[in-house]
Amino acid sequence: MNRRACITLLGGVAAWPIAARAQQPSMPVIVFLRSASLADATHLVDAFRQGLQEIGYVEGQNIVIEYRSAENDPDRLTALATDFVHRPVALIAGNVVSAIAAKAVTATVPIVFATGSDPVLDGLVSSLNRPGGNVTGVSFLAERLGAKRLELLRQLTPTATNMAVLVARGPDAVAERQDLEEAARTMGQQLTIYDVGTDGDIEASFPTLVARGARALIVVGGAFMFSNRERIVALAARHKLPASYPLREYVSAGGLMSYAPSITDAYRQVGIYAGRILKGEKPADLPVQGADQVRIGDQSQDCQSTWFHRSARAALPR
Repeated sequence: MNRRACITLLGGVAAWPIAARAQQPSMPVIVFLRSASLADATHLVDAFRQGLQEIGYVEGQNIVIEYRSAENDPDRLTALATDFVHRPVALIAGNVVSAIAAKAVTATVPIVFATGSDPVLDGLVSSLNRPGGNVTGVSFLAERLGAKRLELLRQLTPTATNMAVLVARGPDAVAERQDLEEAARTMGQQLTIYDVGTDGDIEASFPTLVARGARALIVVGGAFMFSNRERIVALAARHKLPASYPLREYVSAGGLMSYAPSITDAYRQVGIYAGRILKGEKPADLPVQGADQVRIGDQSQDCQSTWFHRSARAALPR
């Protein structure tokens, strides 16, 4: 999908002609930057807008949001990030790969990320409590859930002595892969790992994994995998591989099961943080939030959940 198609799809102010935007000089411009497709993440954009609205910013009324996707092209992502930091943008928001690219080219433009990995290990912040610099955000720490996901899948498929792991190349999958490998060693579970980087890799992976004896599948998270979730779910069904997925959206697409916090709420919190920065707070002073806790008034509610497709319930151990 080209850039014009992405902008048209998402609608709102992003689709306004440049001349019309020029008539709104007082509005701060926010960039929503994604390394993968925006077409498969419209609900995340909606959640981001919701967070902004909760803190008093409404697209088209007092802010402008520009939406850009690198379509899984690292060079394009770097070019987009570089372009934005040379224009008067107030803030860049996006997934972890986009945040890393933006941080590499600016130490002044505020950056707010949503990530399933550890932002300290990724080099985005100095610490979770004191980010320092111009970057902060929300981490749903999916990479720490590998052991639990493996345990649940073993309960569901106790005869699967060899399990496949499908993982995308890139910084947003490294920690989760390592967590799975460590958990598998502890449990004595054999894993067959397949790295993918293109749509063709995904298609080729399933026959290969089945031929190598895999009888169940764990999909590691990341923006590339998220954008291909319907393809992955369909291939797992075609090859009769019971699968554990990193987010609920895979189950909504027909996948068997997932165990994770809400990525949708993570992007809502990113919107809230973006609004707070627009109001004058500094990223260095805003601790990295965890999306596994949703704060309601003075109460916090755990929103880390296991989701099963209806086809899985009959197979659960009793």
